[in-house]
Amino acid sequence: MIAGETSDAAGAGSFSASDAGWVFAGALTLDDAAAVFEASQALPLPANGVVDFGGLMQADSSALAVMMALKRRATTEGRTLTMRDLPGSLRSLAVVYGVENLLD
Repeated sequence: MIAGETSDAAGAGSFSASDAGWVFAGALTLDDAAAVFEASQALPLPANGVVDFGGLMQADSSALAVMMALKRRATTEGRTLTMRDLPGSLRSLAVVYGVENLLD
């Protein structure tokens, strides 16, 4: 299941830090999920606990895996994360896998 544009239209995604928290832009699929997650480890978790996925151009179940890993990291660090602006299709995929409560 795909959220957003086709694979050749969306480049590999990345997180960036801003005053509003982390902002994600690009694709988060099997092809780039490991690299995206690894790169996220170099960033301190956002002080306000917000991760904005409004710039997510393409996603598959790998995006859910990255989001759950980020939530686990936050729990380990005694923090909470809120995933914001998730595409409806990704939320639907989370429901299919029974993990929608982990994204809230």
